[in-house]
Amino acid sequence: MKNLLCDMCEERCEHPETICLAKSEMLPENTVQQLAETFKILGDGTRIKILQLLIKREMCVCDIADTLSMGQSAISHQLRVLRAAKLVKFRKDGKEAWYSLDDEHVVGLMCQAMEHISHT
Repeated sequence: MKNLLCDMCEERCEHPETICLAKSEMLPENTVQQLAETFKILGDGTRIKILQLLIKREMCVCDIADTLSMGQSAISHQLRVLRAAKLVKFRKDGKEAWYSLDDEHVVGLMCQAMEHISHT
């Protein structure tokens, strides 16, 4: 029981200035929803593996599927989800679809997350 109380104030108190400032700094609801959706998309292990592969190099769907020992249709589905979230982009070269990370922000997001978990 004592552990449950350690993250609560021992007495109910309010700090109006802090509350007012915190409320004024809150993100707009649509931004909160977009962030939540991005993190939900990143909550899938296969998608994380795909992003990790694409940090190093552009890859075609066939090579991603072979690397992950998965079918092309399963990889294509995951890539569509990642593309809709603007985490990856693709280009066509003849009959091949080549994927890469959408921009440096995605690289930074992945690198920061990996750094965070390596320090816990």
